[in-house]
Amino acid sequence: MQKFENYIYERPDLQQEKSKFTELLTSFTAADSTEKATRAIEAINAFRNRLSTMSNLVYIRASINTNDEFYQNERDFFDNIEPEVQAMSTEFYKELIRSPYRNDLEKQWGAQLFQIADHEIRAFSPEVIHLLQQENKLSSEYAKLVASAEVEFQGETYTLAQLGPFVQDKDRSIRKEAVNASTGFFESHAEKFDNIYDQLVKVRHEIATTLGYKNFVELGYVRMLRIDYDAGMVAVFRKQVRDVIVPLVSKLQEKQTERIGLDSLKFYDEYFKFENGNAKPKGTPEWIIENGKKMYEELSPETREFFQYMLDRNLMDLEAKKGKEAGGYCTFIEDYESPFIFANFNGTSGDIDVLTHEAGHAFQAYSSRDIGIPEYLFPTYESAEIHSMSMEFFTWPWMERFFKEETDKYKYAHLADGLQFLPYGVAVDEFQHLVYENPTWTPDERKQAWKKLEEIYLPNRDYDGNAYLEAGSFWQRQGHIYDVPFYYIDYTLAQICAFQFWKRSREQNEEAWNDYLKLCKLGGSKSFLGLVKAANLRSPFEEGTVESVVGTIEDWLNSVDDKAL
Repeated sequence: MQKFENYIYERPDLQQEKSKFTELLTSFTAADSTEKATRAIEAINAFRNRLSTMSNLVYIRASINTNDEFYQNERDFFDNIEPEVQAMSTEFYKELIRSPYRNDLEKQWGAQLFQIADHEIRAFSPEVIHLLQQENKLSSEYAKLVASAEVEFQGETYTLAQLGPFVQDKDRSIRKEAVNASTGFFESHAEKFDNIYDQLVKVRHEIATTLGYKNFVELGYVRMLRIDYDAGMVAVFRKQVRDVIVPLVSKLQEKQTERIGLDSLKFYDEYFKFENGNAKPKGTPEWIIENGKKMYEELSPETREFFQYMLDRNLMDLEAKKGKEAGGYCTFIEDYESPFIFANFNGTSGDIDVLTHEAGHAFQAYSSRDIGIPEYLFPTYESAEIHSMSMEFFTWPWMERFFKEETDKYKYAHLADGLQFLPYGVAVDEFQHLVYENPTWTPDERKQAWKKLEEIYLPNRDYDGNAYLEAGSFWQRQGHIYDVPFYYIDYTLAQICAFQFWKRSREQNEEAWNDYLKLCKLGGSKSFLGLVKAANLRSPFEEGTVESVVGTIEDWLNSVDDKAL
């Protein structure tokens, strides 16, 4: 059994890879039977998996340690060749959709593969390779800049993730100081953040117009493989959030203000939920993992096998440390059939959220790893977030292992936070629509647009005189905006689906879990709404879905004496 540290990376030789791919594609186009076409596709998929494996090993190792010169150089290398690898995949897709054996292949692997192929073809042309290379370089530049943060606070030096616990401190002055210290890093590099994003918007607009689109909004939806919904449906969903959830969040914030004994809630108070302190895990990262192992052993035979697989192969890097990139993610290393979880534990309840959230992604990839189609390893983004967010709720019965006497406090905050996230999530989405519909905006015009959206979706937010945040700059902390445009509404759509699993798990847990398991095993073999239907969930776009789900959660929150927690 190989462990992650022994997974072998070798830089591919691009010219040799192109030559090999040409041979494989010729075998596919020359196939004179469905069987031969299938074997040729399997060989092409093995070729693509190997390149993806190398790329993922580089990405993981470079994000774990941004000071590792070797893997930073290899990351630059992949940023540069990735569009040319994409060109090879696009050539395969073109031949796939016009294959004389398409009907038989669709019966074997499903229509979703061909819909994905169609979207990928529409998102690429050799003409834009140099622009895609620029885009990749700029995205990496943002990630490295955030990872470089070493913030002086109370005589010590911290990363942004390590400042997290201070933002939840019982002492209000410490909360304010921690937020100002964190914000100070972004403010001191504001010109760089503005410049990186300005270049990203312009290069993405140029990619879109070169490919024949009016602007990047259209291309963004194609890139995100939004096969069965469009920008109009998303706008209707945002309106539901605005009308139904924003007023509810205002009520929750009023309760929070009273609960923590304040006259008014400032931005630096938002993460502080209870007067006697937020719920925290009661042990070290090692203790969390040990309890996580017990939890997944008891949850189901499938999760027991999965989590042991992750532990045996060292497929998690969880603690925050200097030089490590921000955030959390899960990816999949194809040739080793290995999900990998990256996180930044910092001693807050978020550590448990990450353990369950990213494990939800990893469990899904593990469950669907044998489908045999690279496109089906993960579903599209909004579908993938159903697995992660729902796992957070399916593990609720084990939260006492981590929080002990503060379990009820954790559950209340976790559920309330899920609701409170929704307005921010749709604001990020609407912001990106506005930005890419107006690609000539200046950095200041973008910030003014964000300020207006905050007034609509976050009407109670009070930055208490912090000039950088009051100028409309908060969005610069959101890496998705820089790195994966339009990947954010996905969390809100998935949250509505996950809330349905929360409700069902309380009423008929076995049935709900079986539907979740089925969803995980389907991987990306269906579109978003196809997967929602297969899991016996209601579409978030369906009129009344948001209201019905949120009403149940509001009733639960109202049934809790939050001041007693």
